[in-house]
Amino acid sequence: MKPLQSIEIKAFIPSKDFETSIQFYQTIGFTMASNEQGVAYFHHQNCSFLLQNFYQKQLCDNLMLHLLVKDLDHWHQTISDKLSGSGLAFSITPISEQPWGMRDFCLTDPSGVLWRIGENQ
Repeated sequence: MKPLQSIEIKAFIPSKDFETSIQFYQTIGFTMASNEQGVAYFHHQNCSFLLQNFYQKQLCDNLMLHLLVKDLDHWHQTISDKLSGSGLAFSITPISEQPWGMRDFCLTDPSGVLWRIGENQ
């Protein structure tokens, strides 16, 4: 029997204000590769997601994504610098050390979607 093969997995991320969310993700360093019929494809190196022109508060308030990076301190500083004074709604936590051997911080986008950005130690 031939083994199953997978290529990629992408989450659909909702947005309360599609254009504001596009600006937010571009500001923090994601590249928008396409934007068709209310779905924008974003990527940063080999990580990607689909931003959708769809909003449901309950979904945004309960959606969490995890982005594993190298040089967490640089990511935290860069995102903080780029978003400060941008006029975009966001929240960012300080970096913390987790008991499972990871350092991370949380970033909330303008729609309320939570990103946990971490680095293995």
